[in-house]
Amino acid sequence: MKTIERVQTGVRIERRTLKVLKGVAESLDLSLGDLLEGIVLHAFEGKAPFGDRTLKQIAQLKSVYGLELTAEDSHQLMEEGGDGR
Repeated sequence: MKTIERVQTGVRIERRTLKVLKGVAESLDLSLGDLLEGIVLHAFEGKAPFGDRTLKQIAQLKSVYGLELTAEDSHQLMEEGGDGR
């Protein structure tokens, strides 16, 4: 096991995306921070962070929360009443 130092940060994220992430974290018995770290570390190595079972669960959660955004929408989102930054 490796010893690390964590820092508190504030990030803004699309509401439905956050709901899905929280649902996935809960189902995997992880904190939201641990889930996000895992996703990022997998992405840094070009690896998929989820297996088939979790992807099916994500699809269900996306449906429940009305999340229709895809990877193609990334970096092209704009907040209501703002410039998206």
